[in-house]
Amino acid sequence: MNDEAFNMSIRRFLKVVGIRSQTEIERAVARAIADGRLKSDAVLPASMRLTINGIGLDISLDGEISLE
Repeated sequence: MNDEAFNMSIRRFLKVVGIRSQTEIERAVARAIADGRLKSDAVLPASMRLTINGIGLDISLDGEISLE
């Protein structure tokens, strides 16, 4: 295994996940505020699931997203 190539591959994957996730969250929050379903000072519980079938990885990460 090439550790440097492996590390860079993980980083590329996480960059895509991070950018895409942020974009989707921002769009969903903007729609919810515009529709009146969400207040602009809300704190949103959030979770993300990471699975990699080839190695049996399946974890959930929990946190909060505060709009203020």
